[in-house]
Amino acid sequence: MTIEVGDRIPTTQLVKATEDGPEQIGSDEYFAGRKVALFSVPGAFTPTCSAKHLPGFVEKADELKAKGIDEIACTAVNDAFVMNAWGKSAGVDDKVTMLADGNGTFAQALGLEMDGSGFGLGMRGKRYSAVINDGVLEQLNVEAPGQFEVSSADYMLGRL
Repeated sequence: MTIEVGDRIPTTQLVKATEDGPEQIGSDEYFAGRKVALFSVPGAFTPTCSAKHLPGFVEKADELKAKGIDEIACTAVNDAFVMNAWGKSAGVDDKVTMLADGNGTFAQALGLEMDGSGFGLGMRGKRYSAVINDGVLEQLNVEAPGQFEVSSADYMLGRL
């Protein structure tokens, strides 16, 4: 079952990519007490994710924060080392927090997993963006397969 607006984010573990290495963090703790703009990509270093999705949120970080977003986070079914390397190569600095969902448990708990086996990717998370306020889903924008329209930073800005 897919999470819906008004639902609480399920309790799972994520891994925050840091300069000191991977840091385990519970979803309850991470989303508590603040408004987070979260976006999910099928995979780090993949074409649309690297050329449009992540750069859009880096570019619009100040505008999103001016509209009440406390933190911007990117998640993918990749390990923390890959997420950290991708963040560095994209120049995210302190604008976007890179959250690894290495086993896909977060994507699965949200009901937003996809089977990318036909492309050699295995199980991944769908492309989406969301606004989570104190652990509760306020906005969810899930893309149709192969699309990049409703999960962009610009689309989210227009809905805040």
